[in-house]
Amino acid sequence: MRVQTALAVVLFSATVPVARHVEARRQIVVQGVVRSTDTKQPIASASVVADGQTASAPTDATGRYVLRLSVAAGTPSVTVRARAIGYQAAAQTVSINRDTATADFSLTPAVANLQEVVVTALGAVAQRAKVAFSVATTGGLASPAPAARADMAHRAAPGTRDTTSFNTEEYARIEDNPFLAVSGNPLSTFSVDVDRASYANVRRFINGGSMPPKDAVRIEELINYFPYHYAGPQGKDPVSITTDVVAAPWNPSHRVVRIGLQSRRIETASLPPSNLVFLIDVSGSMDMPEKLPLVKQAFALLVDQLRPQDRVAIVVYAGNAGLVLPSTSGRDKPAILDAITRLEAGGSTAGGAGIKLAYDIAKQNFMREGNNRVILATDGDFNVGVSSTSELTRLIEERRAEGTYLTVLGFGMGNLKDARMEQLADKGNGNYAYVDDLLEAKKTLVHELGATLVTVAKDVKLQVEFNPSAVQAYRLIGYENRLLRNEDFADDKKDAGDMGAGHSVTALYEVIPSGVKPDVEVRTPPSLRYQEERKSTRGKGDELLFVNVRYKPPTDSVSRLMQHPVPNRLTTADDDLRFALAVAGYGMLLRDSPYKGRFTFDDARSMASQSRGDDPEGYRAGFVALVDATSKTAATKVSNR
Repeated sequence: MRVQTALAVVLFSATVPVARHVEARRQIVVQGVVRSTDTKQPIASASVVADGQTASAPTDATGRYVLRLSVAAGTPSVTVRARAIGYQAAAQTVSINRDTATADFSLTPAVANLQEVVVTALGAVAQRAKVAFSVATTGGLASPAPAARADMAHRAAPGTRDTTSFNTEEYARIEDNPFLAVSGNPLSTFSVDVDRASYANVRRFINGGSMPPKDAVRIEELINYFPYHYAGPQGKDPVSITTDVVAAPWNPSHRVVRIGLQSRRIETASLPPSNLVFLIDVSGSMDMPEKLPLVKQAFALLVDQLRPQDRVAIVVYAGNAGLVLPSTSGRDKPAILDAITRLEAGGSTAGGAGIKLAYDIAKQNFMREGNNRVILATDGDFNVGVSSTSELTRLIEERRAEGTYLTVLGFGMGNLKDARMEQLADKGNGNYAYVDDLLEAKKTLVHELGATLVTVAKDVKLQVEFNPSAVQAYRLIGYENRLLRNEDFADDKKDAGDMGAGHSVTALYEVIPSGVKPDVEVRTPPSLRYQEERKSTRGKGDELLFVNVRYKPPTDSVSRLMQHPVPNRLTTADDDLRFALAVAGYGMLLRDSPYKGRFTFDDARSMASQSRGDDPEGYRAGFVALVDATSKTAATKVSNR
């Protein structure tokens, strides 16, 4: 089986020794624009660096960058370099006699030698050929020119498929959690969920002009996509608990209880060293602009964040699996980036073999005091070798026990195996994200780097006990595929969700207070002949419910318990809570939930717009725009019936 690869010239700044003496330094700002020479269009997510500096700056959607440097006093100039995958790098010497300098770049699309890599379990054997590249005008995504693509398709191994002609996306069935009577169900138990894939996937559908399938909408992932400003832990526990009780905006006679968990935040510079293995799907199904080319751009952003103490290996898989780059120090970014740029797609998908090899490489380079993780980038379409979900999860569970965790990044459309990828990440003590564009890649692999890579609490479970004197019925909003049996809460052998550094988790319960006539169906247990009615023994009407949280430190096998009572009184909703409620209502509308009441997209937009608060990255503003687009798409769908 052959996997074709393409070489783009990549240059990076040289490293210099750290000075052993204190010297006077000054701060310099270099800014400018990076464009393509052939289209004259700006290139998004290009990387700009200066020789002798560790800082780098990405370009935004308009191609602009701002590079902040610290240089020795008296330095007359610096050499600044710009690069982007699919383009030849460029450099220029910039005078810095002032505190601000300008350096604009025009990058030429790469015309490079193709290397065909015959991938085996022992490595990669290269053969040389020629291929030209054309560059899309949407920000620098590179793809083979038509003639080259046709040649690649002609030489692809049997099993290569045209994924543009049909849709085989898969989602697990979700039924909204019902209202349960407290008299028969006083406990509610579930595993935390820090995945955010559903939000980006929903956005992909809406931006494409269609409504998402109901089962693609996991409301808890929509809510948890956004950062919230919960107070961090103060004691020995790495997780804090925040609670609130407010009126439900979609049913004012009901209450919503927010339970917010916040893990300890760790500055990127203080993160433990990482032993990473990039496991990249290069099968034929990845041969689309929003798949492998975007994977390359995404991993380039992560490479920019690497430190000398971090190490990266690269494993690819198509018909077979192979090691493209042995474990390499983050100091040698050019070698890592060069290996990434060489990858191209073709062939069938031996995902199981790739996962096994990636874990083997991680084990060979295991860091006892570090973060050991496989990062899988795929559309999830495994069809050769070990390919069933049950076989893959068993393999991942076995390797998880060795201390190596798994992060899954989903890409593309048409054959996305959403349910499978979510399950693999869950079993691998990791998280699952869907990357629909470079901004999402930056969010996951740059802004949330610690949360993505470093686990601070594993097997995190919540169990809520409702006070029957204050609550007659409740339902958990979302988390349908995270529910646990009540007896699983204290069972340390039962796997659950994990929280990374700086992760927040929000769970919402909708409750019907005692004395309120239900206007929704409530599941009430049948009367029993021999059992006595359960009596409230704690709190009477003073407490609404009682929160129990169990977690394990990353290296422990015994869980620790945290507890938190929730008073039976309304609190004032802050911007975070109002925004979370807007997102929850939006999710219920997408799912056409029977519990959405009279809530509308206009309600969701109004609530979200008024509670944007501090939004430095624009995520909440993006949600407001998404609600507008969804409302228009939904209206068009109704009018076309």
